[in-house]
Amino acid sequence: QECMWELFSRGCLPPLLKPQIAASQLATNNPSLTTVALEKPFCMFDSSLSPNKSYTIYLYAMMESAIAISSLVTDNRSKPLNSTFQQTNGGRLGPYRAALFNVPNCASPPNLADVGDINKVSDVLKQYLFRVGDDGTRLYDPNFLGVCNPPLAPDSTFKYMLVDNADSIMKDQTLWSDPIKTRRVKLPMKIDTWPGRRSGSMIVITSILSAFVFLLLSGFLACVSSAVKGLEDSSEATRHMSQTIQQSEPRPQVIKVGNATELLHVLDLKNRLFYSTLVQNKLQYGQLESKGTDNIQNSFF
Repeated sequence: QECMWELFSRGCLPPLLKPQIAASQLATNNPSLTTVALEKPFCMFDSSLSPNKSYTIYLYAMMESAIAISSLVTDNRSKPLNSTFQQTNGGRLGPYRAALFNVPNCASPPNLADVGDINKVSDVLKQYLFRVGDDGTRLYDPNFLGVCNPPLAPDSTFKYMLVDNADSIMKDQTLWSDPIKTRRVKLPMKIDTWPGRRSGSMIVITSILSAFVFLLLSGFLACVSSAVKGLEDSSEATRHMSQTIQQSEPRPQVIKVGNATELLHVLDLKNRLFYSTLVQNKLQYGQLESKGTDNIQNSFF
C-alpha cells in the first residue's frame, strides 16, 4: 500500500479506510518502545461531512488480543464510548479512547515539500502526524479529567472515528488498523557483541578511544615512575652529604697513659707546644721583640 504522503504529493485521494503508521521519511524511530506515530485521517471522511457542522476525530486503541473480547467503540445509540486506559487495563479488555483532535483539512493538506525546511518541518509534522502513547505524566494524575494518551502496550491496534459535535453521535469510522508492534528492550544476554556486527565507524571510534586510554595510562605511569625516582635520588644525596659531614668532623684523640709519670710528661709536652705557638703568633703581629723571644722560649723548653 502507498502511504498517504506519497498520494498527497501526486494530488490523489487515498482509498485507505484504516489508520496507517507514518512513513519512515517523516517519523524516525517509529514505532518506539511505547509510542507509534500515525498518519492523520486526511480525506477519509469527506463523504460523511455535512456543511455548517463541526466534527471531531476520536482515536481508539487496544491490544490485538482484546479483539476477541470486545472491539466495539459505540453503545447501542451510536454514542462513542468513553472508556479509559485504566478501565480497560491498558487496552487488554477492550478499546479505550486515546486522543481526540480536529478533522484534518483535506482541501489544504500540509505541503510535504516543506519537510526539508528546518523552520517549517515541525508544523508540517504536527499537521500530518499524531503520536500515540506520548503522554505518561497524566496517567496517574487524579486531578486530570481529560483524554489521556498513555504509553502503549506491545502489539496495539487503532481506529479513527468521526463524531458530530452537536449530538455526540458517531457519523463514520475506519476499520481497525493492522497490529503494530512497538520495539522491545533486548535482554543483556541476547545482545550480540561480535565485532562483525559493528559498523566500520564504530570500530574506528572504538580503536581511537582505546589508543587514547592506553596513551593516557602510559603517561600516568611515567609520571609516577619519575616522581618515585626523584624521591630516591634526593634521599641518596641527603644520605651521602650526611656521611661526608660526619667524616670531615675531627675526632678527639685519646692518649693512653700507663701511670702518673707518663701523664705529667704528656701534659708538659702539650704546654710547651701551646706556649711556643702563642709566641710565634705574637711575633707575627709585632707585639714581642725578637730579643726577648729566645729567653721566653728557653724558659719553656
